[in-house]
Amino acid sequence: MKKRLFIFLFGIISTVTAVAQETVVKGSVTEAISFEPIPGVTIAVEGTVITVETDSNGEFQFLEQVPLGEQVLNLSRSGYTSKRYPVVINEGQVLNITDMTLSKDVADDALFTITLSDDELDSDDSGLDNVSGLLQASQDVLQRTAAFEWSSSFFKVRGLDSENGTVLINGIEMNKLYDGRPQWSDWGGLNDVLRNQELTTGLEPSNYTFGGILGSTNMIVRASKYREGGRVTYSSSNRSYTNRVMASYSSGLIDGGWAYTIMAGRRWGNEGYQDATLYDANSFFASVEKVINEKHSLNFTSIYTPNRRGKSSPNTQEVYDLKDIRYNEYWGYVDGEKKNSRIKEVEEPVLMLNHYWDISDKTSLNTNVGYQFGKIGNSRLDYAGGANPSPAYYQNLPSYSLARPLGPEYGQAYIDEQNFIDDGQIDWNRIFDANLTNNIATNGEEYAAYVLYEDRNDDKLFSANTIFNTEINENIMLNAGVTYKGYKSENFGEILDMLGSTTGYLNVDSFDGYQYDMENPNRVLGAGDKYRYNYNILSDVISGYAQAQFKYNKVDFYVSGSLENTTYQRDGLWENEAYEGNSAGKSEKLNFTGIGIKGGATYKISGKHLINANAGYITQAPTIRNTFSNSRENNNIVDNITEEKITSADISYIFRSSIIKAKITGFYSQIEDANEISFYYADGLTNINVSGTGDVTDSNDVNINETTAFVQEILQGVDKQNIGAELGIEAQVTPTILLKGAASVGQYIYSNNPNLYLTSSSFGRSQTFTANLEDYKVAGGPQQAYSVGFEYRDPNYWFFGATVNFLSNTYVDISPITRTENFYLDRDGLPFNNYDVATAQELLKQEEFDSYFVVNLTGGKSWKIGDYYIGFFASVNNLLDELYKTGGFEQGRNANYEELLADKSLETPVFGSKYWYGRGTTYFLNVNFRF
Repeated sequence: MKKRLFIFLFGIISTVTAVAQETVVKGSVTEAISFEPIPGVTIAVEGTVITVETDSNGEFQFLEQVPLGEQVLNLSRSGYTSKRYPVVINEGQVLNITDMTLSKDVADDALFTITLSDDELDSDDSGLDNVSGLLQASQDVLQRTAAFEWSSSFFKVRGLDSENGTVLINGIEMNKLYDGRPQWSDWGGLNDVLRNQELTTGLEPSNYTFGGILGSTNMIVRASKYREGGRVTYSSSNRSYTNRVMASYSSGLIDGGWAYTIMAGRRWGNEGYQDATLYDANSFFASVEKVINEKHSLNFTSIYTPNRRGKSSPNTQEVYDLKDIRYNEYWGYVDGEKKNSRIKEVEEPVLMLNHYWDISDKTSLNTNVGYQFGKIGNSRLDYAGGANPSPAYYQNLPSYSLARPLGPEYGQAYIDEQNFIDDGQIDWNRIFDANLTNNIATNGEEYAAYVLYEDRNDDKLFSANTIFNTEINENIMLNAGVTYKGYKSENFGEILDMLGSTTGYLNVDSFDGYQYDMENPNRVLGAGDKYRYNYNILSDVISGYAQAQFKYNKVDFYVSGSLENTTYQRDGLWENEAYEGNSAGKSEKLNFTGIGIKGGATYKISGKHLINANAGYITQAPTIRNTFSNSRENNNIVDNITEEKITSADISYIFRSSIIKAKITGFYSQIEDANEISFYYADGLTNINVSGTGDVTDSNDVNINETTAFVQEILQGVDKQNIGAELGIEAQVTPTILLKGAASVGQYIYSNNPNLYLTSSSFGRSQTFTANLEDYKVAGGPQQAYSVGFEYRDPNYWFFGATVNFLSNTYVDISPITRTENFYLDRDGLPFNNYDVATAQELLKQEEFDSYFVVNLTGGKSWKIGDYYIGFFASVNNLLDELYKTGGFEQGRNANYEELLADKSLETPVFGSKYWYGRGTTYFLNVNFRF
């Protein structure tokens, strides 16, 4: 009996084992065009943590038991369009899927052909920042649309600047401590080696960082992760540069456990779409990895991308009407060549060493060390002994002659108009002549009237972090990381060119007469000498985060927390006479503690219908830029400085089928206790009570001097609210035709009335005002954007696409000083005699720009010749040459009611808002050869 029972049980166990062994899921993945096998494709079973990768032959087999019944396999690989394959898995059967293909992602190539304009990259000038859209260029149709279709209009995803997103390279954060934003030109031109990216959107969890409310991008540059082979690319464009050449090669993993990837590139052009915007950039990359054994690997990466580019100016409408939207006031001719006075030069090499330790099949530790150093320089003309050299200076324009107090001077206005139309550029010859005249006429006793200098930042940043990942079981994954950053920034002005002078240049403020460096009074400078200011910024940041992710059949969720300690300190190297006793030496050492907590969940109603929700609360240190009120001249810190507070939440409905993918999202974010600092020349400071320097006040501490001054405007305790909805949808209506649409509708406003005060070397510090900003729109790109389009992919390996984009609700950036009591109060503290409330409301109404359509085209073709591939890509933006404003700002010169009323009463205001226009029709052509 026992023997028969044993035989029976053994038979059952053997049968079950045999059946289990026969339930096999395997297959292969090939390229849709060439049908070549694709290695490194991740195949994931949706709703589980079960994944597998294809081998070098493009084949795979799940080693874990895949759940039986209807399942969906998700195929993904960087550079390819992800696909979902529904399958049915029956017990005891072998499922061999051999017809799965992936297509090269056209959007991936398009992403890396985006050429950012001067306005987009130099947000320190424009105050506009659309890079946030580029951070999210993932497979999501809305994010792709934001990056490719709306970026030229300065569209911001969810109305947020790029400091709200985190950019990493091999797990090392690249956002600048100065302003929180990534310096994209530090790795510009390295498109071919930056394709392998892991992206998160919004508050979604990342395996590398806690991240910001805009998401994170980790660019993986491990040498062993690149496919063996090379690529040579040539591009031509009329956007930022005119020519680009790139070449890259990857060895793959070779004998001895070594792998390497190298790349070199160059981008150049005498000018882009705007006049005289030269572009001169070189790019070099090398990554070498040594696989020590199955558990340990070391990777060293170096990045060096020196670049120079000419800036373009924002202009008043008067200037654009006299010229056109390509006009740029920063240049003039020298010996028949265009010479731009405003050049931005960036040279910041990056070195990093990464250690990868696979502790077990389910646990890893990644430790990284990075060092970045170099310089950023922004040149400009200084004119201590001469007239303002700007051809668009307001006194050179016809509106100035038409606004004379004694009546319009039509004759002079006509002369000014014709001079500006005929020339309207910097007169370099007059500048050289002025310097030479000073030298000769005074026997060398007069110093230079003009000089070309640059504002320099020489930064050194050391970063070290370690990132721990472990899979506790098939449902739970833990991530944690610790980071340290040590930062030193040397800041100074440096004279670049004496512009023909041989007598030097005085290190003295030419307007107020104070010494920039009291220890070396009346110092005479030459090329290469430091000028105007000289100080260091020191900072240390220690941070850590922990995160748990849970995945189950019906619901996935996560929780994450972070803690960060940040210190800032200014170390003045010169004693500035205007701030004697408060400019040399070290400032107070500031200490900020940031915390973050976030969580989210995805509920799977079915394989087609999902609900996703995320929420988070973050406090973080203000950026260095918004901490010191005027770091170039003194140690002053913004009043009541504290951590910024950010609350964010979103909820999405997601629909996925074999034909349609759609996602609709509602989002909300609140930013509190932020600071904003602006620098400008103000007229009409009629009600400024000051304290501090010199004899600028009477016995009642009231300003009795001129009502004009160069000021620093400190807006403190700013709250902003962003609320809106997003929609992305695409439908594969036929095997060759894809329809797509996207929309973003938001309202981004100031949600309180923050404090405002002014500082100036002319009067010290003003009293604190209330700036009535509540419900004004936050400027920075359209707050509503819509796009519809299609893509056609022909079986003969060519494609074509077109989109129509509609953008609206773009607003000018308002001047806060005109929204304070200084606007309506006269010197005696009473309202102006002619003050009218209705008129004031009209004067202070925020300008909204016209809505506009932009049509964009893309197309290309691929050829396979033996083992080689040739690809061609082309795009045309703004096909119909639509004329539209992308942004602008009110000038702060007219700070009170009478000044602003008088100016706006003119047919052509003297101090109207300054604008940026979008480009007209532009093109981009790209040819590449892969081997």
